[in-house]
Amino acid sequence: MALSNPTKKRVEHWQKIAAFMVIYDVVAVTVSYFLALWLRFDCVYSAIPDRFLMPYRRFLPYYIPICLLIFWRMKLYKGIWRFASLVELLRCIYATLITSCLQVVLTLLFFGRMPISYYVWGALFQGVFIIAARFAYRLVLLLESKRRRDETSKRVMVIGMGETGQALIRDINKSKELNERVVCIIDDNPNKVGRDVDGIPVVGTREDILSSVEKYHVTKICLALPSAPATEKRDILNICNETGCELMQVPGMYQLVSGQVTTTMRKVSVEDLLGREPIQADLAEVFDFLNGKTVLVTGGGGSIGSELCRQIAAHQPGRLIILDIYENNAYDIQLELKDKYPDLDLVVLIGSVRDSRRVFDVFDTYRPDVVYHAAAHKHVPMMEVSPCESIKNNAIGTYKTAYAAMVHGCQRFVLISTDKAVNPTNIMGASKRLCEMIIQSFDAKIKAGKANEIPQLFTHRGIENADKDGTGRVFQNVKTEFVAVRFGNVLGSNGSVVPIFKKQIENGGPVTVTHPDIIRYFMTIPEAVSLVLLAGTYAHGGEIFVLNMGSPVKIDTLARNLIKLSGYKPDVDIKIEYTGLRPGEKLYEEKLMAEEGLRSTDNDRIHIGNPIPFDTDVFLSQLEQLMQAAYDNRPDIRDQVEKMVSTYHPEEIKQKTA
Repeated sequence: MALSNPTKKRVEHWQKIAAFMVIYDVVAVTVSYFLALWLRFDCVYSAIPDRFLMPYRRFLPYYIPICLLIFWRMKLYKGIWRFASLVELLRCIYATLITSCLQVVLTLLFFGRMPISYYVWGALFQGVFIIAARFAYRLVLLLESKRRRDETSKRVMVIGMGETGQALIRDINKSKELNERVVCIIDDNPNKVGRDVDGIPVVGTREDILSSVEKYHVTKICLALPSAPATEKRDILNICNETGCELMQVPGMYQLVSGQVTTTMRKVSVEDLLGREPIQADLAEVFDFLNGKTVLVTGGGGSIGSELCRQIAAHQPGRLIILDIYENNAYDIQLELKDKYPDLDLVVLIGSVRDSRRVFDVFDTYRPDVVYHAAAHKHVPMMEVSPCESIKNNAIGTYKTAYAAMVHGCQRFVLISTDKAVNPTNIMGASKRLCEMIIQSFDAKIKAGKANEIPQLFTHRGIENADKDGTGRVFQNVKTEFVAVRFGNVLGSNGSVVPIFKKQIENGGPVTVTHPDIIRYFMTIPEAVSLVLLAGTYAHGGEIFVLNMGSPVKIDTLARNLIKLSGYKPDVDIKIEYTGLRPGEKLYEEKLMAEEGLRSTDNDRIHIGNPIPFDTDVFLSQLEQLMQAAYDNRPDIRDQVEKMVSTYHPEEIKQKTA
């Protein structure tokens, strides 16, 4: 069969290489033993005696064919030398040993004794020449590959020369998959400056980051300080942010163990720039409390609700029930939990907390022991234009769910509240304050033994069946504990500023900030939910738990850091525009009202706000009127809310922002 043209060319190419190697080996063998003889006599050709020179010449015509035959038998002319490895090296060594032994034996038998140095040096020279020719091509390729890698690879700076940093440097430089190489190291220990790790210099401390990035043309910075305090990381990252380099960091061991990250390197996130230690709650009490219980999470498909479901599922509840009005969200968390916890008794239901019949049906069927009420409308500007919906869903929905929990003997009801409920300036915050007051009213009536005085606000068959004779007997031994947990903004939640800013940055800007001085408290979703679960175990009824969220953060600073983390320069590549405060928005959020004080708990991150007293009978009667006004979609709904929530003054806010 005739060879194709490309195949024929390749065959001819390898034939030429083999022919060249044969000629080279002839020269190498000839030169090797001549050099050995020449060195033996002080590199003076005329000093070589004929009794040694003549045997060398006479044996050479026999020795060369012998070598070529052995080299051929050892497949030294069939190797692809660009892939030369240990196998080819051993073949060259074996071939040299065999031919050298034959050199000794045959010269002694037929030509007389030669100097010992002739045999030793001749064999060494022959081995070196043969190996060098065959591995030179691979060496050239390696050097060329290294040169190209040096030109095209990312130039990495590693910050931190501890054990983590040293391991990271070796991993990067030895990795064949990464097109990266470490070019310099930064460490704040001045005793380490000037030293090196695997040939990589320690060029300075954090003060030298900017100059070193420029000097060494760094394009990527890896922070290898997993155990450093958060404030120290924040300060270093703020410097790195000015370089425009890609930022990565080695996560803390707790993040790997907890599953928050699954790789040994992760991108620097905006959370790292908050400058506070991550909250690591001891959830042993949560495990003991939830283990084996039936738990209901309303709004279980939302940002907070879904994280509640994740953490509850990890604490072996008897059954987890998710109730959400949005089927897509509910379906997503259902798939996730089924995949991660295949043995979990999981029930996912679609329904609204505004639908009392649906709520009562859920409680009738599943009899939950614990309820985490996360279902709520939370978007401030949208609720400002739909105030009645905020009241229906947040306040009345909470009332209906709490009432169902009480009627069915639920052990504990935990309301997810917000710092916007403190001195609210918007209807969303006011509606959440109403939720807190509902919880406090239920608790006060239960502790006074007057649960039967809590109005139904709605009538349907489920409640009638619960109290058939109308005596209120079902409420005589109510033990449901009602509590609320109040915290601020959570990073990355649906509708929060971080996802909005990221989308604006992806679109090329501008990034819109309402006011240059606006500040907010921030916490990550897992942190907030861990504390919510822990606070729920401290409940005795009626408490408003306040989470310690650290220092507030300027939204303007947050936006600028996000722009830098995305590799852009604020006000240069991505513009920042100030749009003015939105209706009902405050410059700052408060966690407590002036009348409230704080009581400590066993956890320094969780405090209890002393409740402001109010007349529960008056409040509950007003709530019935408020419900009717909301369902009538009354335009003056804010006026009625203002009468019930003494700290809500929408008219003052309107005048200030007008």
